[in-house]
Amino acid sequence: MALYAAAAAVMAGVESRQGSIKGLVYASRFQNVKQLYALVCETQRYSAVLDAVIASAGLLRAEKKLRPHLAKVLVYELLLGRGFKGGGGRWKPLLNRHQARLKAELARLKVHRGVSRNEDLLEVGCRPGPASQVPRFVRVNTLKTCSENVIDYFKRQGFSYQGRASSLEDLRALKGKCFLLDPLLPELLVFPVQTDLHEHPLYQAGHLILQDKASCLPAMLLAPPPGSHVIDACAAPGNKTSHLAALLKNQGKIFAFDLDAKRLASMATLLARAGVSCCQLAEEDFLAVSPSDQRYHQVQYILLDPSCSGSGMVTRQLEEPGAGTPSKERLHALAGFQQRALCHALTFPSLQRLVYSTCSLCQEENEDVVRDALQQSAGTFRLAPVLPSWPHRGLSTFPGAEHCLRASPETTLTGGFFIAVLERVEVPSSFSQAETSAPELTPSPAPKRKKRRRCKAAAAPSTLLPRT
Repeated sequence: MALYAAAAAVMAGVESRQGSIKGLVYASRFQNVKQLYALVCETQRYSAVLDAVIASAGLLRAEKKLRPHLAKVLVYELLLGRGFKGGGGRWKPLLNRHQARLKAELARLKVHRGVSRNEDLLEVGCRPGPASQVPRFVRVNTLKTCSENVIDYFKRQGFSYQGRASSLEDLRALKGKCFLLDPLLPELLVFPVQTDLHEHPLYQAGHLILQDKASCLPAMLLAPPPGSHVIDACAAPGNKTSHLAALLKNQGKIFAFDLDAKRLASMATLLARAGVSCCQLAEEDFLAVSPSDQRYHQVQYILLDPSCSGSGMVTRQLEEPGAGTPSKERLHALAGFQQRALCHALTFPSLQRLVYSTCSLCQEENEDVVRDALQQSAGTFRLAPVLPSWPHRGLSTFPGAEHCLRASPETTLTGGFFIAVLERVEVPSSFSQAETSAPELTPSPAPKRKKRRRCKAAAAPSTLLPRT
C-alpha cells in the first residue's frame, strides 16, 4: 500500500502548490522514486478521465473513507495501469468490488467520445509529445573528473558508448544502455529518454550534474576565463553556477545572489558536492546590489537567468499536461522584473559580456525584454552573434533578434529555452583584447585514450566513487 499512499500524498501536495511532482517525489523518501514518479505522472495525465469515471461510478459516495487522490491513483492502476502489482492493501478487495462498474463506465466514456483506445480519451495537450522524447543529458563535472574517465566507468558498468553524436537523429535513436557524447559540448553525455541516474554513485559524489543541454548553453556562451570575476544574478538552484565554476577551474570569483533562503541552502549543498570553492553566496535581491560597490569593480561577466514563467520546462510539460500559456497579468509582471534586472546588470561599469536566459517560450519574457534593454542602454551594448549553426533562432521582432537562440523539444531535442548574449560595443582601454574577445565555440572532438593522463581524476574506478 505504501506506493499508492505515497502517490496520493504527492498529488495532494501538487494540488496545494507545495512543490513540483519531481520535488515532492524525492522529498517523500519513497525507496523506488522512479516507480513513484511514473505512477504520479501517468495518473495526472489521465486525471480528467479518472474523475469522470469515478464520478459516474459513484465510487466516493459508496466508499466515504476513500480519499479523492487515493481513489484516483487506485482506479488508474486498476483500469489503466499494472493492476495492483504494487500492492493495494485493504483497498484492493474494495476496488475489486467496484471493478465491473468502473470498467463499464470507462467503456461507456469511450463510446460517448467515439474512441476505442484509452489514449484517445486524452485531450490533445495531454498526449505524448516532443517533450517526452527529450533524452537525459548529463554534464561531467570537470572540477572532479573528466569525460574520458566517466565514459570508461559507464562502459565497465555494461553501457555501450556510441561516440560523439553527429545529428539529432543519433540522439533520438538512443535506447537501452547506450550513450553518446554531445556534438557541441565536450563535457555533456547523452543517455536514452527517462534514464534515471539520481541514485548513481557518480551523481551522488558530484562527478555528474543532471542538466539539460539548453541549460548548459548560458555558462558555455558566457565563457569566463579562469581568474575572472563573475556575477550569477539569480543563481539558485545552482547548476549554472557550478558550470561557471568548472569553466573558471575554481580560479576567480563568482558572486551568486538569490532571495530564497531555502533555495540558497539547497544550492550550497549542491555546490559543496560539486567541489566549488570560488563562489560567494548572498541572500540578496540582485536589484539591490550596487554596481558601484568596490567588491564588484572587476566583474566583467554576468549571467542573468531570472525568474520566469517556466513555459519551456520539459518537466512541467510532462507533469502538467495541457498547461496553458501564463496569463497576461503574470507575463506582464515577470517581464517587468526581467527588464529591470537586465537593465540593472548592464550598468556594472566593468561589464564586458552578459548572458540573459530564460526557460520560457514567451516573446514577452525574451525578445521583448532584450529589445527594450538594448534601447535603454543607448548603444553601449549589442547582441553578439553566437553559434551560427544553431537551428532555432530568436523571433524576428527587431533587427538583430536572429542573434538570439531558442531551444525546444521539437527543434533541438532539449527543454524550451531562450538565450541572448550581450557584449559591450566599445572595449575600455583598461582591458586587453585577449580578456574580452568572444570565445571560439566549435564542437570539441570526442575524448581520446591517448589523453587519459591529462584528466584530473585517475582512471581507477575507486576515484569516481564517493569517498568513504
